[in-house]
Amino acid sequence: MKKWSKDEGNCSISYTLSVAGGRWKWLVLYKLFSKQVLRYGELKKELPSITHKMLSQILKELQSDQLIERKSYNQIPPKVEYKLNEKGKSLIPILKMMADWGKENSPKSKENF
Repeated sequence: MKKWSKDEGNCSISYTLSVAGGRWKWLVLYKLFSKQVLRYGELKKELPSITHKMLSQILKELQSDQLIERKSYNQIPPKVEYKLNEKGKSLIPILKMMADWGKENSPKSKENF
């Protein structure tokens, strides 16, 4: 699947989609928002159908796009935590609007939210 280009269509929506588009990024952002700080294994448990490869890729992309912070601890076994930074938190109002839209329009709206 082709990734969104930041220059696609030469508009701000293209940039937003290149940074936060895709099936999993919004869910990872939501989980980090709701739980504050999560380790890799905890994120994987929160999203059981995501593959390890996809979760790892999504986390790297979110970190590269400066939406999340990754903190690693020098210990055995390795410990790594992820959390939203200020830029990532600025997407939360959009995420809440998406959730509200889903509540209003989903056939299962009462069950999912």
